[in-house]
Amino acid sequence: MSAPSLEQVYTDYHGKVMGYISARIRNRADAEDLCSEVFMKVQRKLEDFDETKASISTWVFTITRNTVIDHFRRSRQTEELDENLSDDTEVDEGLLSQETLSELAGALKRLPRQLMDIIVLRYYDGKPLTEIAKMMGLSYGAVKLRHQNALMLLREGMHVSEDD
Repeated sequence: MSAPSLEQVYTDYHGKVMGYISARIRNRADAEDLCSEVFMKVQRKLEDFDETKASISTWVFTITRNTVIDHFRRSRQTEELDENLSDDTEVDEGLLSQETLSELAGALKRLPRQLMDIIVLRYYDGKPLTEIAKMMGLSYGAVKLRHQNALMLLREGMHVSEDD
C-alpha cells in the first residue's frame, strides 16, 4: 500500500490537530502557526512514513505532540523571571516610612497565611527568599512571585487605611 497523499492527510487531520494544539496553546495565532509547522513536518517526512510501524493518525499526532512540546521548551527559555521584580529594601522602607507599624500589622493580618509567613520570615526573621523557599518546600521563583504579591497586597491594604 502506498503512502497517503499530503492533501488527504491534511483533510483528515487538520481539524483534529488544530483542536489538540488549541487545547494546549491559549494564543490563537501561535496555535495556527504550530498547526502549520506540524503539516510542514508531515510534508517533509511523508515519504518516510512506514505504516508497518504506526498508523497514520499515530504518526501525525506524535509529530503534533512533539511540536507542542518543542514550543513550550522554546517559550520557557524566554519566560525567565525578571531579577528586578522588586527591590526588597526599597519597598520595605517605603512602606514603613508611609504608615505606622500598627496599620502595617493590620494589613499584614489580612494577608493569606502563606503570604503573611513569607513577609514575617523575610522582614522579621531576616531570611533570604532562597532560604524561605527551602523552608516552605517551594521553588525560589514561586516564593519570589508570592513575596511580590504579598507586598502589593500590603500596599493596597495600606492605601485602604489611608483613605478611611
